[in-house]
Amino acid sequence: MKKYVLTGAALLALAGAAWAQGPVSGRVGSFLPLNAEVTSLPGATIYLDGQAVGQTDDTGGFILPAVSPGSHKLRITSIGHTPLETKITGQIAPQTLDFTLEGESVVTGEALVTASRASDRTATAYSNLSREDLDKRNFAQDLPYLLDQTPSVVVTSDAGAGVGYTDIRIRGTSNTGINMTINGVPLNDPESRGHFW
Repeated sequence: MKKYVLTGAALLALAGAAWAQGPVSGRVGSFLPLNAEVTSLPGATIYLDGQAVGQTDDTGGFILPAVSPGSHKLRITSIGHTPLETKITGQIAPQTLDFTLEGESVVTGEALVTASRASDRTATAYSNLSREDLDKRNFAQDLPYLLDQTPSVVVTSDAGAGVGYTDIRIRGTSNTGINMTINGVPLNDPESRGHFW
């Protein structure tokens, strides 16, 4: 019997400690000097005692459902803003706290833009078209018409005007047998493997 009483007392003590955790909620705002006003900051990361515990929602709001009593270190970070560090005190009663992060300039590394094109040593048939070539051929028709004068390419349009339902064939192969990419992005429909213009 004594064992049951001690176990019950221990459970009651633990239950009291569990109930002694109160929620902390609030909003995080962004102050950018150019705007001269505070706006909501969605996607800011909330850290409590060094551990990520959540992010702000679309309106900059956050909820920490159970913060134990005592002093805690709160850190809020967001790209393009100076991180905010402060101390909060956990209480049994709910708390509402608002914070504002100041915008800062972020210096990043340089962006390198590259392109690839077929060279004279490429083992496949190709045509490199210059900007001038494309400008001469552009009559506000679908993209395949820019390639119409390329050897072995046949372009047709159901309406005859070159806009809508345009088909391209290369060396007699239908549009389901041609792999077409623009800037490395495939244009083939995943289901039928054709192109639709």
